[in-house]
Amino acid sequence: MKLSHIALVALLGTSVALPGYAQPGPGPGRGPASERPRFRFNQDNTFGWKLMSAQERAAHRDKMLAAKTYAECKAAQDEQHQLMQARAKEKHMTLPTPRHNVCDRMKARGLLQ
Repeated sequence: MKLSHIALVALLGTSVALPGYAQPGPGPGRGPASERPRFRFNQDNTFGWKLMSAQERAAHRDKMLAAKTYAECKAAQDEQHQLMQARAKEKHMTLPTPRHNVCDRMKARGLLQ
């Protein structure tokens, strides 16, 4: 085979293979649902965050993420708010009013029905 034929075959081979490397990988919103980030709970969006232990935060997060409907989410949220209000009252603290409704945000992101 001539050198020009080898170069042509190599050029065609790389031109076919390279577009596969340029494809975007799984990122936010891509890939299976189990791999997508669902919702982050932190001190900025969780009512009473500072009054909870790490285990309580994890339990609250799991409970909120387990909610399938808006009504289930609101029930879990209301229960958490009442618990945190009672805890704050015991410690003579005043909790700030939540800036956002987490259930509304979860619904807007398609996480709740």
